[in-house]
Amino acid sequence: IDDILMDIFKKKPDILCFSCYLWNITYVEAIIIEIHKILPETIIWVGGPEVSYHAEEFLLEHPEVAGVMKGEGEKIFLELMKYYVCAEMFNGKQNSLQCISGISYRKSAASKNDGQNPIQDVVLLKSTTSPIDLSEVPFVYHHMEDFKNKIIYYETSRGCPFSCSYCLSSIDKKLRFRNIELVKKELQFFIDHEVPQVKFVDRTFNCNHAHALTIWNYIVEHDKGITNFHFEVAADLLNEEELALMSTMRPGLIQLEIGIQSTNRKTIEEIHRVMDFEKVAEVVKRIKRSENIHQHLDLIAGLPYEDYDSFGKSFCEVYALKPAQLQLGFLKVLKGSYIEEKLEDYELVHQTRPPFEVLQTKWLSYEDVIRLKGVEDMVEVYYNSGQFAHTIEALEHAFATAFEMYEKLSAYYETQGLHGMNHTRIARYEILLAFAKTYDAENEEKYRELLTYDLYLRENMKNRPDFAGENRVTKEESRHFYEKENEERKYLKNYEQFDKNQLRKMTHLEKIGGQMILFDYRHRNPLNYQAKTYICS
Repeated sequence: IDDILMDIFKKKPDILCFSCYLWNITYVEAIIIEIHKILPETIIWVGGPEVSYHAEEFLLEHPEVAGVMKGEGEKIFLELMKYYVCAEMFNGKQNSLQCISGISYRKSAASKNDGQNPIQDVVLLKSTTSPIDLSEVPFVYHHMEDFKNKIIYYETSRGCPFSCSYCLSSIDKKLRFRNIELVKKELQFFIDHEVPQVKFVDRTFNCNHAHALTIWNYIVEHDKGITNFHFEVAADLLNEEELALMSTMRPGLIQLEIGIQSTNRKTIEEIHRVMDFEKVAEVVKRIKRSENIHQHLDLIAGLPYEDYDSFGKSFCEVYALKPAQLQLGFLKVLKGSYIEEKLEDYELVHQTRPPFEVLQTKWLSYEDVIRLKGVEDMVEVYYNSGQFAHTIEALEHAFATAFEMYEKLSAYYETQGLHGMNHTRIARYEILLAFAKTYDAENEEKYRELLTYDLYLRENMKNRPDFAGENRVTKEESRHFYEKENEERKYLKNYEQFDKNQLRKMTHLEKIGGQMILFDYRHRNPLNYQAKTYICS
């Protein structure tokens, strides 16, 4: 905060505007207080979802702030800047703030802020603006050097046709789309500049089939093999034409984020969500069979009618689909959302500080939340990282359910004092092996081999870890293999320019399960980054 404060002070702005979100509102509130002390003449405005829905309350609590821009900010911000920079555009009206729709401001903001008591300083509430034409929003990525090594966020639609009670997008029913020819031009810009990833922020990208299909066809036809496009979709809305097109896409061209949240029918109904889980499951499985698209599935803990056991069932049903990633999130009570109105009915207690996360509900105790936090940590480390894929898949069979396995793994971390520590990657492998020995000792050697296999799939480690055991490739075996491979090129066909010593350094040879496995690190799976492997004679 001090660094930000000093940087703002050096710039000495006439007007200071903050976009307020869950992830920055604590910083913003602290900076507002301090910056007003050292730059009392600077005019401060705020906008964004953390202030739009409680504008008057925010202004009364923060006398340093002149006003709040509510809802969509692009046009409001421009009008506000016109007011301060070129007042003559408002026909010389003295109090022209009242000409701007979509703002709330204190009376003293229309003149010099005289430090009146905020309770006495009347706050003028203005209605929000009408939805803007999304095609009028300027394209901001002309100078790509400013965004090097960053994820590009891009929007082709705004609003959402659904009414999920925990989501602010449900408030805005005015679904709009950016002109498709404009979209094509901008997508080509990203492709030509070889942007690594473009993340579409459209709330439900495929709610309009023609719009989605046009964009997907365009990126397939103009693909240069580099850019990845991320979409948030409703899987049960994908139709046959879209699924057929997806099956032909280059591996890694697109990735999909699919919000399932819960499989409890009563929960889904209560949160006003429209979802056919059986259809979602079939679609996810079909996409997975093509082995070319990364799928990220979401669950939310703390929703109404979802207790601990019910959530465990939701977890198992979604986990069974084997997505590339499974995000276990916790309900956040957003200002302005419908679920905020139901706090009393749900006996929902949440954090007062951002991100306003659930602490307990009528169905889920705080003890249960703590247990689910432990499960979340284990899923993130041992599943979502992709570093333990084969070991975890085998270990699941030692437990009644996958959920129970992650429960027990979290409890093992707790009893061994392992939570809250920064573990090296090798330490994570050693911990998992020790855990596996605790619950399935008779298969210890199998887990040791699988962990070794998982390790070398992702990383060409020259210092062989202790947990890998003594069944290693000898120097003589390695020398013989690489001499023969240097002559025959039976496996490493794209390494012609390298000699046998270089081949040894660029690949890895390992004995696993009685077989000799060659790991080729120049050729990796674009979805999970695993090395290509060969079983060698």
